[in-house]
Amino acid sequence: MIDVIIAGGGPTGMMLAGELRLHGVRVVLLERDLEPTKVVRALGLHARSIEILDQRGLVDRFLSLGTKHPLAGFFAGIDKPAPERLDTKYPHVLGLPQPIIERQLTEHAVEAGAEVRRGCTVTGLSQDDEGVTVELADGTSLRARYLVGCDGGRSTVRKLAGIDFPGEPTRVETLLGEMEIGVPWEEAMPLMLEVRKTQKRFGIGPMGGAYRVVVPAEGVSEDRAVMPTLDDFKEQLRRVAGTDFGVHSPRWMSRFGDATRQAERYRAGRVFLAGDAAHIHPPTGGQGLNLGLQDAFNLGWKLAAAVHGWAPADLLDTYEAERHPVAEEVLNNTRAQIELMKVEPGPQSVRRLLTELVGFEQVNRYLVEKIIAVSVRYDLGSGDDLVGRRIGDLALKRGGLYDHMHAGRAILLDQTGTLTVGGWADRVDHLVDVSEELDAPAVLLRPDGHVVWAGSDHQELEAELARWFGAAL
Repeated sequence: MIDVIIAGGGPTGMMLAGELRLHGVRVVLLERDLEPTKVVRALGLHARSIEILDQRGLVDRFLSLGTKHPLAGFFAGIDKPAPERLDTKYPHVLGLPQPIIERQLTEHAVEAGAEVRRGCTVTGLSQDDEGVTVELADGTSLRARYLVGCDGGRSTVRKLAGIDFPGEPTRVETLLGEMEIGVPWEEAMPLMLEVRKTQKRFGIGPMGGAYRVVVPAEGVSEDRAVMPTLDDFKEQLRRVAGTDFGVHSPRWMSRFGDATRQAERYRAGRVFLAGDAAHIHPPTGGQGLNLGLQDAFNLGWKLAAAVHGWAPADLLDTYEAERHPVAEEVLNNTRAQIELMKVEPGPQSVRRLLTELVGFEQVNRYLVEKIIAVSVRYDLGSGDDLVGRRIGDLALKRGGLYDHMHAGRAILLDQTGTLTVGGWADRVDHLVDVSEELDAPAVLLRPDGHVVWAGSDHQELEAELARWFGAAL
């Protein structure tokens, strides 16, 4: 029997496959498309996503391919400088088109031993107390202990599992594509910038030898599966900017809406949802792909614990308990940003007021940290503000903290040298070291880098070890 089947070979699915293989879990990833997508919907990685790549020793391959951009203007396009001294060693956006992100994650997953099967479409599923049977379009079936749907906003797995997807349908639609323009960029750029002063859903910019074109659609298409034409782009460009910029020779064209939905639950027995299968929202702030990667990072070690038999009874339930509220917050802030980007007098008045408020350092920091996800704190029932938060790459006497997290194991970072992980040594590393950046005698970190305990009391430590990592040997 396969340990875990993942449906969907986008960034979320590939990230999850790599995490599971890190723990020796047998993974089969099923992807409907025969070839990776060339459509560039996401344009980069935010700080928390870069951090999790660093925690697994993968960050250098991404940094070498991307471009660092300042964290300015990411909340509804409000043009304010990035706040200073953000709590991360990556206080920037790493510009990297989605196909490159996906390719790097795929290479990592395959190198780690994941089996990727392309051209496989899931058509049915059933489950019992022992596992899940997945039926494929070619008439064959596969059996696994768990199934994870990472198959996008129209998730087949979600529908087959009977999980509702409440929310709001698309109200405004946007055209997106890559194509050539017929005027010199030096002439096009000033006009583009002028239009963007009032129309934040419009933009043209160089990308990979062509130009990325984003322009509001006239309305919402009746059949969203029908892709726009070049004439559609020209017509809308003329309507919004007064010229079509001579666009021609499109590489690809697509459309996206502002539909906002979230799965009512992320688990149905042995079936889980992650990424867009669990939540969809407008792309404002560039949070979607990042949110999916962080879902996978949260779920991976927990599924591996269940497969290996040491997971506490409620560990898998903590995935939904932790990640559902995070996505709910993202849906909320993207809804707000869409309202602030409208051109009507009311939204524009609110936008002007918020622009004044973002001039205050505390407001600017609050919104930016929300976008880049470094302020996420899971409610783990502790009054200690450190518990539930992720920890940055602390400078230790022996390197950085993230250097010790590449194996995906939990860590007891002990500044006292008096503690021990005892019977949990097969699951938890004991790191005796000190950091001027850590104001706690010791912290217990899960494999995803979130703190589950802080202090010096050994009895309390053992209780948390048992809570998160099962019975001691």
